[in-house]
Amino acid sequence: MRQPYAETVVVVTGASSGLGQAIAQGAAEQGARCVVINYATSREGAEETAAMVRAHGAEAVLVRGDVSDDEDCRAIAAAAAPWGRIDALFNNAGRTKTAKYEDLGALSGDDFVDIYKVNVVGPYQMVRASQSLLEASERAAVVMVSSIAGVTGGGSSIAYSASKGALNNLALSLARALAPRIRVNALCPGFIDTPWFDKLGSARGRIRDSIAERTLLQVAAQPNEIAGSALFLNSPAARHVTGETLLADAGLHLTGG
Repeated sequence: MRQPYAETVVVVTGASSGLGQAIAQGAAEQGARCVVINYATSREGAEETAAMVRAHGAEAVLVRGDVSDDEDCRAIAAAAAPWGRIDALFNNAGRTKTAKYEDLGALSGDDFVDIYKVNVVGPYQMVRASQSLLEASERAAVVMVSSIAGVTGGGSSIAYSASKGALNNLALSLARALAPRIRVNALCPGFIDTPWFDKLGSARGRIRDSIAERTLLQVAAQPNEIAGSALFLNSPAARHVTGETLLADAGLHLTGG
């Protein structure tokens, strides 16, 4: 049976842990030929991702870079140049600053700029840097990893939620601009139980369970589960899907979450 990502060239930003790591591993497991693994700070995590990718027989290329920097985006895309194309781009890198919504003084203008540079400008720059290699593919597709926060307006901070709303809109605009050669979609997960939440310490389990209770499906997602949705959107099975915003939040948006 042919695998969905057989012989493909895949680029994943923010792939040193969590969802990005799960996407990279999943693409390799589904037959990818090469996975470009971008990371900003954790070389150790990126090496761990690379080992997972190689365990499935794919080649792994590590590229350090901050997607808020245009030159770094060009370097990340260029890492796929030896293969002559990019078949699937996963814009997964993201940034937030936690702040209570009612405390407007907790966020500065600089906080908004820093978050938008990674969550909105970064994905735009990655698509722009990758455009020619994506157009060289017969199945080019891009997933913007957004958040249910961009739909409901709830999340770790107002700045984060606003940036994800902007990212959803960016996916729509790029879907129009890049058709028919490149498909572009947004994926909006809810809570994902990733290492990012390690900073919560003993409260992590309580918060995870609390969020799960507020979803219709009564679950908190694991990275590999949401990776499945991302991989679907960039696969041939979604050939007729572009300009869509897929909510993968276990029904949280239906409960006012």
